[in-house]
Amino acid sequence: MSGKRPDGTGRPTARSKPVRSKSTGSPRRSKSPREKDTSPDLPKVAVLEVTGRDIDGELLAQPFEWRGTSAAPHILIVPGEGEAAKPAGVGDKVLARLTPVDGGYEARVMRHVGGKGDTGARRTLGVFQSDRTEGRVQPVEKGRDEILISRDHTMGAQTGELVQVELEVGRRYGPPLGKVVERLGLVNDARSVSLIAIYEHGIPVEFDPAAVKEAETAKPPKLGKGTDLRDLPLVTIDPPDARDHDDAVWAETDTDPKNQGGWVVIVAIADVAQYVRPGSALDRDALKRGNSSYFPDRVVPMLPEALSAGLCSLVHDEDRAVLAVRMRFDARGNKIGHEFIRGLMNSRASLTYVQVQAAMDGTPDAIAQPLLDTVIRPLYGAYAAVAKARDARHPLALDLPERRIELNEAGHVQSIRIAERLDAHKLIEEFMIAANVCAAETLEQKTTPCMYRIHAEPALAKLDSLRDFLKSLDYSLARGQVLKPELFNRILEKAKDTEHASVINEVVLRAQSQASYNPENIGHFGLALPRYAHFTSPIRRYADVLVHRALIRACALGDGGLPEKQGYPEFMSIGEEISAHERRSMAAERDSSDRYLADYLSDRIGAEFDGTISGVTRFGLFVRLRDSGADGLIPIRNLGTEYFSHVEAQHALVGDRTGLTFRLGDAVRVRLMEAVPVSGGLRFELAEYDAAEARTLRRRPGSTEARGKKPSSRPGAPRKLPGPAGGPPPKGKKVRKAKRVRKKK
Repeated sequence: MSGKRPDGTGRPTARSKPVRSKSTGSPRRSKSPREKDTSPDLPKVAVLEVTGRDIDGELLAQPFEWRGTSAAPHILIVPGEGEAAKPAGVGDKVLARLTPVDGGYEARVMRHVGGKGDTGARRTLGVFQSDRTEGRVQPVEKGRDEILISRDHTMGAQTGELVQVELEVGRRYGPPLGKVVERLGLVNDARSVSLIAIYEHGIPVEFDPAAVKEAETAKPPKLGKGTDLRDLPLVTIDPPDARDHDDAVWAETDTDPKNQGGWVVIVAIADVAQYVRPGSALDRDALKRGNSSYFPDRVVPMLPEALSAGLCSLVHDEDRAVLAVRMRFDARGNKIGHEFIRGLMNSRASLTYVQVQAAMDGTPDAIAQPLLDTVIRPLYGAYAAVAKARDARHPLALDLPERRIELNEAGHVQSIRIAERLDAHKLIEEFMIAANVCAAETLEQKTTPCMYRIHAEPALAKLDSLRDFLKSLDYSLARGQVLKPELFNRILEKAKDTEHASVINEVVLRAQSQASYNPENIGHFGLALPRYAHFTSPIRRYADVLVHRALIRACALGDGGLPEKQGYPEFMSIGEEISAHERRSMAAERDSSDRYLADYLSDRIGAEFDGTISGVTRFGLFVRLRDSGADGLIPIRNLGTEYFSHVEAQHALVGDRTGLTFRLGDAVRVRLMEAVPVSGGLRFELAEYDAAEARTLRRRPGSTEARGKKPSSRPGAPRKLPGPAGGPPPKGKKVRKAKRVRKKK
């Protein structure tokens, strides 16, 4: 869910009336009987980092660089006014005014700070328009005022160009003034879509010339004292459009008579530590990025192309340096031993998931056919065993379709398809997880610093909210049990193939904590693992580079290991930094997808679509379209002429006069009213709402149902809504009553 509003607001309108606490007058939050109100005292104004969403889609935050010994306080983000009304996203930083409420705080945004490429001077990205005397720039961020540019400060920009503008500091009255500091090309160029997200989120694009030089002058290492793996038929298995190949796999039956039915698996990973040495220009640039960022039309790599697509990419028939792990599994898939080795490999083939699956399904192509019996079948045999151990572990089994945006040659969206999930995908995934576990175990055993990938169990507040929602659909999440992913899996299995399957998978995901990097291990809840680290993708993740260096040091595997001076304090600081960079990339990738989808739908204004309510907030409903997966907003003012209360416990908006109810997960048909490609915003209105699904949560004395009269729509028939979505508003006493309430407000 994008959280975007094309009308540039995001604040509650006059028709929104949150259900409020009697004691504070603020929106109340359900709280577990086990949960004590231990929220620490915070200042009235603070810098916050947006950390996630609750299951209704409301934004949650915590104080920036939280250092408290207890859990961070529960903070709910409320949009501000004017510029501060622009939507925030996960990873953003905002200055907000805090108000204590039951169990936490409500934060009203005052302004956005840092986080999106703030350079000290205030800068923004926008579209330039020229007139006779001056220029104007319309920021790509919704809710921002138009910026005036004097003729002397346009840098020659032309109408329709995407430009970066530095704002004049200290101007308090009148429209903001600024100057163009960079021209980035025409905004209607399809290539600008990702560029906007990259610049808006401050993702570094240019490499330090010294880093580029280090990459371009790097030489392939010689075998030396390393292990020669070049005779093993290791293969890479990736998507057809893979931009790097950093892992290769091989398997065979274990010949040890003590391990009947067992398997030996080798996972070989590009030896990035050979080239990216601690403290080098390459190292500094890699840390500054934290990870590669992937967009439909491009990748912003963590390492220069000479490494990411060259010496560190395990391409076919080329000698490459690798750090590998040799693992032994018994017939039930339990790992019974492993060792790390460093050396050279030579890939037998660069295969795709579809290619490998087709070979196993009986239709191998010319490349896969010679490898079928010696390479592919043994990989599937080992996977079948490892899958048994995975199933016994019961990791979280969410079923969330991945939609892929496919572009044509001009860079515009050609189609949106759901990526197929094959056994070939699962095979690689399970081997990578096993290798990552080996890395964490070895570093722990060797008492060497480890950058763990941690994932805490869900917070109590999120569990309570999830429990309330599931109860409304007749699903039960019992209290008092030891929390395990298996509990969620039972609910997901029960919901499978029902009308609620999609929304239940979505809300279970939203209830989870966000994974991060930390040298202090708390385990990985989602994978049901006591220890876990990222080892398998050092081309695109800095955490993996650190783990490689730590393994080289711990196992005495040669040069390029972790410096002795780098320990827990340094890892703690780096963990926070790369976790923030990961959130930054996720936000930019999400915004880019939103813009592509808005462009894709921009010529279909007025068209109707089937969708599902994916978020319920005090200012409206978020709807996800069934076919494209695009998210947009129905502002609360478009729901009709009555007031709607936000009932948190039911995750619903309820009409005060009629009891008309819109609940998370409801199917709706919507009409597209606005699509803004430059910002990625979609605005809908309701076309039809199934009256059979219009539950009345509470009967009001003045409602039609309470007076015993028959509803105007026949049961099960599509219900045309009052007001803007379904014709003129009704006249008479009821509307006047609503007007009187507005005057009181």
